[in-house]
Amino acid sequence: MMIHGLGFLSLSASLVLPWALTGLVQGQKITESLVKDIRQSSTVQEMPLPSRKLISAVRTATTYYVSGTGNDRNSGLTTSSAFRTIQRAADLTDPGDTVLIMNGVYTNPPNAGTVVSIQRSGNAKAWIRYKAYPGHSPKIKHNTWSGIGLSNGASYIEINGLEIIGNNANISLAYALTQKWNTSNPRTNGSCISIDGRNRPVHHINILNNKVHNCGAGGISVMEADYVKVDHNTVFNNSWYSVYGNSGISLLMNYNTDNNRGYKMFVTNNKVYNNRMYIPWLESGTISDGNGIIVDVSKLGKNGAYRGRTLIANNISYRNGGSGIHAHESEHVDIVNNTAYANGQTPSLKKGQIYAGYSSDIKIFNNIIYASPGQKANSNMNNTNVTYDYNLYSKGVVIAVMGPHDIIGDPQFVNPSNADFRLKATSPAINRGYYWKDLKTDCVGNPRPDGGRYDIGAYEDR
Repeated sequence: MMIHGLGFLSLSASLVLPWALTGLVQGQKITESLVKDIRQSSTVQEMPLPSRKLISAVRTATTYYVSGTGNDRNSGLTTSSAFRTIQRAADLTDPGDTVLIMNGVYTNPPNAGTVVSIQRSGNAKAWIRYKAYPGHSPKIKHNTWSGIGLSNGASYIEINGLEIIGNNANISLAYALTQKWNTSNPRTNGSCISIDGRNRPVHHINILNNKVHNCGAGGISVMEADYVKVDHNTVFNNSWYSVYGNSGISLLMNYNTDNNRGYKMFVTNNKVYNNRMYIPWLESGTISDGNGIIVDVSKLGKNGAYRGRTLIANNISYRNGGSGIHAHESEHVDIVNNTAYANGQTPSLKKGQIYAGYSSDIKIFNNIIYASPGQKANSNMNNTNVTYDYNLYSKGVVIAVMGPHDIIGDPQFVNPSNADFRLKATSPAINRGYYWKDLKTDCVGNPRPDGGRYDIGAYEDR
């Protein structure tokens, strides 16, 4: 079970009505008064002014630019007048705006809780987007609680193409062990991306194409949120030094913003590796997590059990300390067409590569589940209605539960020692999967199926 810190942080923001809108509304009242006073004159024509609704509808979205060589006293409206900090742009954004981030290293000011705190929202028709400028590779580097933090109800936000780097390289395991009781040290407990709905639920968040690594706590941490997509990210070397139980990608206590029973949470097409715990979880005194991907206690949401479905698909999760992928005290989760390889690197964590525990309505289909001989492939702890089928298990593993179409064999990866988990042409995973109608491509965008049936695993053989 994953427990997160940072509960003492309190962030707030307010949206300010543009001055132009206020002025126009006041102008309308003045005009109406003048017209009323001289209505008897036949030469006076009343000209209707735009309504508040119309003025809002025709607002032109703004693109802000941020550069490692910029200046926050600039306008931020062109590449040559870019801001220096992403936060300067974040404090100005309105629905529909885009923040384009150019090359540079963006760090937190001393004593700041995050490098970028996002608290202003877009809307369903006008998302706010934070993106790498085309061809650029900006880096957010921090030694505080988070590189990017979304909180206070921030919604309709996209984070795309950034690299977020934590503080692991600057501390040692020996130092982290001296801090194993310290819940207030951001140097050891910082996350890379924190989506935190504990104060006010956040929703409609897309985390796309980012490189997220070396954070002491979580890589991409999602708490009490709804409608979140975590897609095409590379997440590694996280969760090492925190006193909290963290993982590479985690969804904790999903929150219902509506009654939609379809897919609302997506963890898809990610590469997740070498996330593990070296410091015991404060609550239990044991090393508990360090998973690649976890859906955690969605049965215990703040406004009841989560009613939407979660799709975990096309991910490659390997050499993590805990499991590759699992659902804990959760329900309505589909774990489909993933590749899990040699997870369970922490000796005390032996529950399996892909599994569910204390969960219900979980479907585990079309996955390659590879462990060393004698290790557990999966577990079956206090589950109801958890179905495994059309999975491929490596030879010699311990299988707690096996579906009628599951198979055992060598998946024949191209070069697993070099993290190349594509399939050789002779792999038994080819054309042995189940037709999962909601999954039309593999982890690199190739169409599924390529041939008569789906392949098993994250890749569709070409």
